[in-house]
Amino acid sequence: METQTLTLGRRSLHQLRSALERSLGVQAAPLLQEAGFASGEAMTAALQDYVREQFAVDKLQDLDEAYFGEALSGFFAAQGWGELRVGELGAAVVTVDAANWAEAAPGGGPYPSCHISAGLLADIFSRLAGGQFAAMEVECNSRGDNHCRFLLAAPETLTLVYERMTHGMSYQAALGV
Repeated sequence: METQTLTLGRRSLHQLRSALERSLGVQAAPLLQEAGFASGEAMTAALQDYVREQFAVDKLQDLDEAYFGEALSGFFAAQGWGELRVGELGAAVVTVDAANWAEAAPGGGPYPSCHISAGLLADIFSRLAGGQFAAMEVECNSRGDNHCRFLLAAPETLTLVYERMTHGMSYQAALGV
């Protein structure tokens, strides 16, 4: 299967978010995340093609786990999103860290705001794992953090983290790490 991609510049992502936030306020976030989810199928197919070409495996699921982070980082860098690093936080949470992420716009506000990316990553990880993943950005270049950090885990895990964060806990404390 040949995957078709569409190039959309960083400036377009930033302008889209800015316009929606001006018009809709906090209601823009779930709409942007939904757009990210909608991109997951095509991006997963493109990732599959990338892994086939770069790592010579027929299926992404056949890729040795030791190379998954390298493959994901190389793919997103080739797509123009930026390089990323995959890690773990405790036993139940995957982290994705990106220092120069395409969706992040410096001076973007007090909250993490890479909503499209959160939806996109949640959908890709759900497809790869064959189960439901949720994503939550907890650090963001847009608000002055050193990098963007996304947590990926079961929806109930991130719901608990979010609830604890709304009561003043850091995400690390909420996860007990």
